[in-house]
Amino acid sequence: MIPARADRETALEIARASYRGISLYNPDRSPARIDLSDNTNTWGVAPAVEAALREASIATVTRYPNLYAAALKDALGGYLGVGADRIVTGCGSDDVLDSAIRAFAEPGDVIALPDPSFAAIGIFAQMNALRPAVVPLTASLDLDAETMLATDARIIYICSPNNPTGGSMSRAAVERVVERARGVVIIDEAYAEFAGVDFLDLLERSDRVLISRTMSKAFGLAGLRVGYAAGAPALVAEVEKSRGPYKVNALAERAALAALGPGLSWAREHVTQAVENRERLADELRGRGLEPLPSAANFVCVPVADADARGKRMRAHGVAVRPFEGMPAIGPLAATNGSALRISVGPWEMIEAALDALDATAEGTP
Repeated sequence: MIPARADRETALEIARASYRGISLYNPDRSPARIDLSDNTNTWGVAPAVEAALREASIATVTRYPNLYAAALKDALGGYLGVGADRIVTGCGSDDVLDSAIRAFAEPGDVIALPDPSFAAIGIFAQMNALRPAVVPLTASLDLDAETMLATDARIIYICSPNNPTGGSMSRAAVERVVERARGVVIIDEAYAEFAGVDFLDLLERSDRVLISRTMSKAFGLAGLRVGYAAGAPALVAEVEKSRGPYKVNALAERAALAALGPGLSWAREHVTQAVENRERLADELRGRGLEPLPSAANFVCVPVADADARGKRMRAHGVAVRPFEGMPAIGPLAATNGSALRISVGPWEMIEAALDALDATAEGTP
């Protein structure tokens, strides 16, 4: 039998060098009575989606799905108001983002990304042997357009509304990047439905803009992994090459079509509820002497000291939220040295439980 240490050494010898420092994604998933940690739709799914899944035949799962989700691209194009030839789909938006990074940059190229932002982008950069140029947000938590442009990156990544801070990037900063970038600009709009504004109009102004979205948040399909992006036909065709066929499974496509059809009014109604509860949660946090960051997403990020420890104590009280530490100590994050809790929005009774757990774990609480 080969000793475990020798086995690990062999693995390191045969693995790609760019993969050696990558760890598996491993957030705390210990059981919690209420989970407000991952920004999914805690109201569930539209009745039309549930009916579509219940009515699916066995043939739905015994045959391969459509090669490139043609029917879903038609529906998504109608939802966004663009042609189906401008849409590419994938197994979650992270699949689309990874495929885009692979499609548009060679090993050794630079990808510019803001900090803090969606952590997976740095991992995708490493997996694809790119050189990340990490650019801190400004003191107002906006995009630093000039510094991003100064990297001369092959790809510039922007997340708006930004995860984990929650705020939308200013139109002036995003337009500046789009106007002057030499390569592809990826705008991640996973939370666009909750923002009330988006950057879809920039698709008409540049054929180098790719806007990615997901059906995990507003539509409640996180477990089925449906992501997509919109861009110029030639641009999305390259992403489609990179992602390969069969990436949206047949049940997922069936559910997504129902969500975009008869289920769309349900999704919009619950987006409205999420926005109302987001503002109400922010007011409650301010009433406790905290300073939540402005949010245009379906979560609120609130700076607190020792977020990891605070998050673990809240989980012990039955409520899971997402702690972040080590973010740049800029602007409103300076007071806690870049430490914060991200609290997803859901039905108010779930938020009340989160507030109770937050109160129970405050400093000086017996």
